Amino acid sequence: MKKNNLKLLAVAFLVSTTAVVFQSCSDDDDDDIVITNPGGAASDPNNFKGEIKSGETVTLDATKLYKLTGALKVKAGGTLVIPAGTRIEASGGTSAYITVEQDGKILANGTASNPIVMTSPNPTPGSWGGLVICGKAPINKGTSANAEVGDATYGGTNVSDNSGVLKYVRIEYAGAIFQADKEFNGLSLFGVGNGTVIDNVSLINGSDDGIEFFGGTVNVSNIISVGNEDDAFDWTEGWNGIATNIYTKRRATGVGNRGIEADNNANDNNANPRSNPTIKNATFIGGTVGAENDAIKLRVGTHGTLDNIVLSNWSTGINVEHDASVSHFNGGGKITNVKFDTNVTTKASLKSSTGATVTAAANLFTENPSATGAGNGTTAPTWAAGWAGI
Repeated sequence: MKKNNLKLLAVAFLVSTTAVVFQSCSDDDDDDIVITNPGGAASDPNNFKGEIKSGETVTLDATKLYKLTGALKVKAGGTLVIPAGTRIEASGGTSAYITVEQDGKILANGTASNPIVMTSPNPTPGSWGGLVICGKAPINKGTSANAEVGDATYGGTNVSDNSGVLKYVRIEYAGAIFQADKEFNGLSLFGVGNGTVIDNVSLINGSDDGIEFFGGTVNVSNIISVGNEDDAFDWTEGWNGIATNIYTKRRATGVGNRGIEADNNANDNNANPRSNPTIKNATFIGGTVGAENDAIKLRVGTHGTLDNIVLSNWSTGINVEHDASVSHFNGGGKITNVKFDTNVTTKASLKSSTGATVTAAANLFTENPSATGAGNGTTAPTWAAGWAGI
């Protein structure tokens, strides 16, 4: 193996400032040395913010408390590794958030007994901006667009784009309505592809939506969205994914809006790719007081398939609006095995694009009194025990 003096000088310099990980050299002496940097944005856990740049891998230390004091941005080519048991406490309102930009990665691998917690020392909704992931999967807002939070680009043509892993992650007290067109959610997924793994994630006591999909193809499973002040589960801009095992609940005071708020595109209800996810095994618990009291709101052209759904304590169970959505769902076979548990005043309501009442077809939905929803009907599912914060 020939020596590369420039590389040796670079390594000698870096050893004094950061950790270095060497990969075995091949016969090709042009192979790069991979450097893992645990410092940078994470060098001061009491002032956790900044950028993780291309080529950097920042691994947090689960034994330390990280205080998020501003925006943390994982740039293209950068990787943020969050081990099981890590706790991040954010302060500073909407100026504190985490954004994973296109071609950046977050590897957050918690466990049921040792989840990753992103929270705030101030247990008040809207205490920080939440987690934002931007991918390169298709959207119908254009070839690409800029995210509401962090102004990062999202969207593209890669349905299998991979932004990393979220497993056993709890996000608390995030989200806020910053401006009329700029809202922070607990977890915002902008054009995220189905190469990304999102499994066992809970969104607790946020000030806007618990989780929202802006296009993309990402699949999710075992999602908890409880106590958020706007919608529990929201999609728009052409999301095409599968969501399995969803449990949502409004606050006992009635604060909060819908269980599902589902859109395609308000400017063009038939825009492609059309929102058309599959929702399977879901429980939506509401409160009979408060605004926008719909368990499931399907509108502005969204399509979809919903199966094994439990609804409890809503003024309206299924609310479908606008011709492009009404024609899809009122044709039957798209909403199946629904259990209207208690206190659902109106099972279904439909309106055309002009606001005229549409008669619900007999097969708009099928009922099943044995439907289990997220697993235990209106009782918290067993898969959420110990880590989800409910």
